[in-house]
Amino acid sequence: MVTRDSADSPRRRIVEAAVELLESGGPDAVSTRAVAAAAGMQPPAIYRHFGDKEGLLEAVAEHGYAQFLERKRAELDPAPQDPVEELRRGWDMVVEFGTSRPELFAVMNRAVGRGSDAAHRSGLEILHGRVRRLAAGGWLRVDEELAAQIIQATGQGAVTTWHSTPADRRNPALLTVLRESMVAAVTRAEPAVPAAESDSAAAARALRAALPDDTDVLSDAEQRLLREWLTRLAADSGTPHA
Repeated sequence: MVTRDSADSPRRRIVEAAVELLESGGPDAVSTRAVAAAAGMQPPAIYRHFGDKEGLLEAVAEHGYAQFLERKRAELDPAPQDPVEELRRGWDMVVEFGTSRPELFAVMNRAVGRGSDAAHRSGLEILHGRVRRLAAGGWLRVDEELAAQIIQATGQGAVTTWHSTPADRRNPALLTVLRESMVAAVTRAEPAVPAAESDSAAAARALRAALPDDTDVLSDAEQRLLREWLTRLAADSGTPHA
């Protein structure tokens, strides 16, 4: 669970001051002395609340994830009519955040602290929920885990490429092409019919995604065995079907 500080807490003031310095001056601007001064405190307060500069950056990453998750949850549709469009919207949201707030996005991606890990996991839960809905509807052409990795890699790659390209050479069409390439890589043009013999891998993905976490019909051992069989079937697809 993401840690939340009250708006006027010293810890929150320090983090917000660090975020402002980071986004206005880059990582080199985030010195303990500069952050303390911007927050109206003495440098020892940084060490008291965060241990060291790395601890402060982990808190900055956690703060960034919390802001991003609030936006994602506000726009989250629990029962989307079109899971492929939901995938596009989610990808666009990540890329827009990364292109508009590059320094914070970079710190969030580098963070390894416990707090930022928890916030990151919350974001991954939303991503995996989207992928699971695609699988349940027969839309996935690859395994769920690979789909999630492709979605993440293309989003982060799009942001990195955007910022490594000189401003006068950036073309928004690049982001659209990368997004549609991602969609084509992980989804089918039409959902697979679960009963189709030639689409047994897609049917296995759909059934595995639709299984409830708990059921009175199967024992725990039976549920584990069923999921293992479905995972094998889902992976036994050779090359993805068109």
